[in-house]
Amino acid sequence: MLNLEELHLNIIVKCNGKFIDSDTLMKDIIICMPRLYKFTFNICSIINHCDQTNFPLNEHIEKTSEYLYNNEIITCIDHFQEEGYSQCNIYSYPYKWKVYNNITNNFRGGLFTSVTQVSLYDEHPFEREFFLQIAQSFPFMKELTINNRKAQNNKQLIKSNNDNQMLSIIEYPNLTRLDLHYTHNDYVELFLFDRKMALPNNLHLCVDYQLLKKVTYNFTRYTTPNNCAKLATLYFYPVDQIGENIKKYFPHTCIRCISDFVLRK
Repeated sequence: MLNLEELHLNIIVKCNGKFIDSDTLMKDIIICMPRLYKFTFNICSIINHCDQTNFPLNEHIEKTSEYLYNNEIITCIDHFQEEGYSQCNIYSYPYKWKVYNNITNNFRGGLFTSVTQVSLYDEHPFEREFFLQIAQSFPFMKELTINNRKAQNNKQLIKSNNDNQMLSIIEYPNLTRLDLHYTHNDYVELFLFDRKMALPNNLHLCVDYQLLKKVTYNFTRYTTPNNCAKLATLYFYPVDQIGENIKKYFPHTCIRCISDFVLRK
């Protein structure tokens, strides 16, 4: 390890009492590798049942990290009170990995041209502007997973302004697989019926059957335009309980069991 010249580190670490920050990287890695000249990293450290007042602010960690190999260092701390843990993501930018997991409302933005697989998670709702930011930051994203059970706060305002020319179009031109199984129905409605949500054809969608039934008004909602006709495959559980009404609503869409929906690595 003393002769190591390049190191690319992508890990998740469960910690006790202190997040991994630039001081940790300097003490445990950089000083121990004198020949190291290239170091890129993406580190998520997790602490269970923490008191958030004990942790340094994002600005402090970012300031102490700014000189690591002349790379920009991005840091984001999230506290999940309902789940009882906090996490700190620290990574070198430009980001070099294909996967970016558990993005929250604290996402710092940027351009991530290498990323094709994204997952979103938060205990606070994702508003429309957040999905626009995700689209702009990940132009080559192919797979998107959303895990958020909270209703949107600005849903009614967005509905009333859906024909407004000032409302930006959200485009996911390369998206092939979308997982909405663990979401509030607001996000299912956003992706299927928002007039300013542009999705590509032949999309594979994993979604809870009851949520889809709700947002389509029991498969009788025929407002146009919508993204329902762009679906190549729907993934539910259990498939054997699917009625004829959904088959008529999605006449050109294959319906398969949710166990067949696997994100590609």
